[in-house]
Amino acid sequence: MGYRINLLSLGCEKNRVDSEVMLSILSKEGHKIVDDPNEADVGIINTCGFIKDAKEESIEEILYFIRLKRENKLKKIIISGCLSERYKGEILKEFPEVDAAIGIGAVGDIAKVVKEAMEGRTIEIFKDKCLLPLNADRMRTTPSHYAYLKISDGCSNCCTYCAIPQIRGSFRSRKIEDIIKEAESMANSGVKEIVIIAQDTTRYGEDIYGELKLPELLKKLCEIDKIKWIRLLYCYPDRLTDNLIDVIAKEDKIVKYIDLPLQHCNEKILKSMNRSGNVQSLKALLKKIRDKIPNVTLRTTFIVGFPGETDKEFTELCEFSKEIGFERMGCFKYSAEEGTKAAKFNNQVPEDIKNKRLDLIMTEQDLIMEQKARNMKGKEIEVLIDRFDPDTGYYYGRSQAEAPDDVDGYLYVVPSNYVEVKQGDIVRVLVKDYVGYQTICELI
Repeated sequence: MGYRINLLSLGCEKNRVDSEVMLSILSKEGHKIVDDPNEADVGIINTCGFIKDAKEESIEEILYFIRLKRENKLKKIIISGCLSERYKGEILKEFPEVDAAIGIGAVGDIAKVVKEAMEGRTIEIFKDKCLLPLNADRMRTTPSHYAYLKISDGCSNCCTYCAIPQIRGSFRSRKIEDIIKEAESMANSGVKEIVIIAQDTTRYGEDIYGELKLPELLKKLCEIDKIKWIRLLYCYPDRLTDNLIDVIAKEDKIVKYIDLPLQHCNEKILKSMNRSGNVQSLKALLKKIRDKIPNVTLRTTFIVGFPGETDKEFTELCEFSKEIGFERMGCFKYSAEEGTKAAKFNNQVPEDIKNKRLDLIMTEQDLIMEQKARNMKGKEIEVLIDRFDPDTGYYYGRSQAEAPDDVDGYLYVVPSNYVEVKQGDIVRVLVKDYVGYQTICELI
């Protein structure tokens, strides 16, 4: 007997891929996937538990599903993902209305869990994290023209602020042939843009091949005819090698966009984070990238308020960010996560100072983004159309400078009576104007 199942995926796109694996398994078992939890028999929340804000969001959604169950709109609730893994043994105690809690390694057991929950059992399954299926079929939840391709899972970088190694285990790569097979299947189904993801994409292959294999993998992906764009996220500065930079520069299908979360620039803070580098080495790396890849879009992420960060070190970060002028930048307040080394450090920064620093650095970045948007006026670029919004009357699209799912925002493309456009088309546009740092374009 099949049931109506709603699955809510929270957090990063790596978690989304795990959700898509579960959806595929459930669909093959004859269950019906529904978008609205009000219409479901079973509600599954694939949670995020990375930082405080993510945990709070997960808990809010669990409480919402519990309310639906009390209203007899849901029969069973299953919690999976990072929050469940991180707090195994606690979910069912804290939320007795939840019927099952499973860990990372039990993703492949989701159909069994649904069956047993509907039979009235309460289930907890926490297997070895390495049992997470990395080569399983997926029911993709993205629009048909782009997809995420996870090339590894886990992390062995062991940054002192990060709980990911505890949650998802050590770094483990997929085989090249398995990744290529999945990418070819994506291409044959209409995918034009593949987005490469992992906890650290630049470490790919080191564990199973004994050397960094991302450059080789990228070149093989570029040989797939129907793929038009290949986007690379989550690079680690120490492993952004000359070989990798050269491949990105040379291969036309690889979009000139590098996501490089630096976290900070001050040598003392980076060392305390268990990361390497300093202002000088990072400036040299970024200059090399821009010299070798003209018009590259550099995206980074910073953490403010890390333990021991003084006003002087924060000012150094602001000056570094302003001098580099990142095309895209995100920033997080440091979150003291239990089980991490940094949570036990002295000199924790007060919350009000973290908030002030976050506002200051992002206000400066907004000005940088606005100037860069202004500089785009009058230029012709290629845009991949994601959707049409009847409320605004615009197509929403992305150039090579914007990652999908509103990570970097959208370009607003004015419809034309002379050019027919549909979702997934790559079109040429003229940048006409900007609002803040969002650009308005006309079809050519």
